[in-house]
Amino acid sequence: MILVGSARSYLHAFLSQAKGDKPSQAPKKKQNKDAKKEGASKESKLGLSVAKTEDFGLWYSEVVTRGEMIEYYDVSGCYILRPWAYAVWEFIKDFFDAEIKKRGCENAYFPCFVSEKALTTEKDHVEGFAPEGAWVTRAGKSELENPIAVRPTSETIMYPCFSKWVKSHRDLPLKINQWCNVVRWECKHPTPFIRSREFLWQEGHTAYATKEEADEEALAYLELYKQVYEDLLCVPVMKGIKSEKEKFAGAFYTTTVEAFVPGTGRGIQGGTSHCLGTNFSKMFEIQYEDVKGEKQFAWQNSFGLTPRTIGVMIMNHGDNKGLVLPPRVAPVQVVIVPIFFRDSRDALIAKAEEMVEKMKAVGIRAKADLRENYNPGWKYNHWELK
Repeated sequence: MILVGSARSYLHAFLSQAKGDKPSQAPKKKQNKDAKKEGASKESKLGLSVAKTEDFGLWYSEVVTRGEMIEYYDVSGCYILRPWAYAVWEFIKDFFDAEIKKRGCENAYFPCFVSEKALTTEKDHVEGFAPEGAWVTRAGKSELENPIAVRPTSETIMYPCFSKWVKSHRDLPLKINQWCNVVRWECKHPTPFIRSREFLWQEGHTAYATKEEADEEALAYLELYKQVYEDLLCVPVMKGIKSEKEKFAGAFYTTTVEAFVPGTGRGIQGGTSHCLGTNFSKMFEIQYEDVKGEKQFAWQNSFGLTPRTIGVMIMNHGDNKGLVLPPRVAPVQVVIVPIFFRDSRDALIAKAEEMVEKMKAVGIRAKADLRENYNPGWKYNHWELK
């Protein structure tokens, strides 16, 4: 069974369905019947209970849990990424990491805590993230003299270091990326992959001598985000520039890729690349001496991509049988399910393993499901969901 596919769906549909905006009752019965016909199995109890068009919110929740993508956690808005989901993230990570390294971007890691003094250095920035800030105020039974925030993003953590590292035009461009987690606590409608309080991401932070360099690089990273969606996830996106109201807090301008769903007529933000101008470099004194010996403020960019990519992929391609994973990010592309009969067990196992090895030899991610405590029907439903 080769797991491939293409379709479309998305967050605002999820939120509107969650609020009660559902189709009329008449087609609902037919859709529910279709869902049971396609996905639900009384024997396996693995199928989905609703159709995608019947109750999008419930459908999505069932797909990500029964498809073994996430496990719910006892802290609201935080989710466990199971191996099936994390493997997809690794494919995205490996592709993007290789591409940014071609552009001279280096990986580093910075602490997850930020001091109140650093966070409040850039006024617009801190005001933009103030409702989402999670603060540590106590260690054990002792109150902290100076509360510290868990990073919502890392500009104010990284840029004091940039001011130390950048002194001359010879130190530019400076291109740093980190793969980490961040916490943004303001979350009214938590949704796995789409909107959560803690999430993984990559965040790149760069510094240049000129606006022209910053402009060029901001668009270059945006193009890589477009490639992630279209080349890996088979989801078409549109590139654009955010309005002044919607741009990143403290940015000069924000560029974005947005996924569009014709069925709902709406879009969802897929990834953003920001030109920060000299706003942060002036605040954090990131200055360099140019070839004439004059002091200049560096032009800066930042850019980030999250596992929202996975949620958008699921909402686009998933159907009434469960997940549909594009082959480039599918953890397993082919599953062999042998049907044992009479004295065929040993021969079928040997043949299945032989076929798996041949496929692996030519780069196909394959496996044989040889579990004997489940019958073939159960396995079919299991792999259709995944």
